[in-house]
Amino acid sequence: MEAYLQGQDLWEIVKGNEVTQLEDAAALKKWKIKVGKALFAIRTTVEDEMLEHIRESKTPKEAWDTFTSLFTKKNDVRLQLLENKLLSITQRDMTISQYFTKIKSLCREISALDSTAGMSDSRIRRIIIHELKAEYRSFIAEIQGWPSQPSPTELENLLADQEALAKQLSGVSIKSDEEALFSSK
Repeated sequence: MEAYLQGQDLWEIVKGNEVTQLEDAAALKKWKIKVGKALFAIRTTVEDEMLEHIRESKTPKEAWDTFTSLFTKKNDVRLQLLENKLLSITQRDMTISQYFTKIKSLCREISALDSTAGMSDSRIRRIIIHELKAEYRSFIAEIQGWPSQPSPTELENLLADQEALAKQLSGVSIKSDEEALFSSK
């Protein structure tokens, strides 16, 4: 919606930055037309249930501020749900790639709802490490002794390498057992 209003040169009116100049009748008429266009655009693009919240709005700024207030309340609940989900996620049977993708996705959603949420690399790293499979604990302990900690992307690459190595080694031990079985016959 914001992009549409910007494209129609109505955004400054909606934000309340462009105000009427009462001395100039032509400018006042032009401003009223823009106000009408902006209100029309807002009112025709929202659902009927949302329209009830702004039906009495006299200016596009008033309508927009109503929506901002309304969605901020809903966003607080959504933000709390996302943070709870993020803190309760465990790797379980996910691959490293799937696990990281899920965590990064939740972090992006949280940041989109609240830019002050503070999703720093160190916080993301702590969340990731907290619920990794037990098989990665010794590797994580080793990494935590490094003078500089890897970024979440670097950590993902390191853990993916460990995961691939573990798969490769488990395949080698199976082959060795099979070879021993066949050679004894």
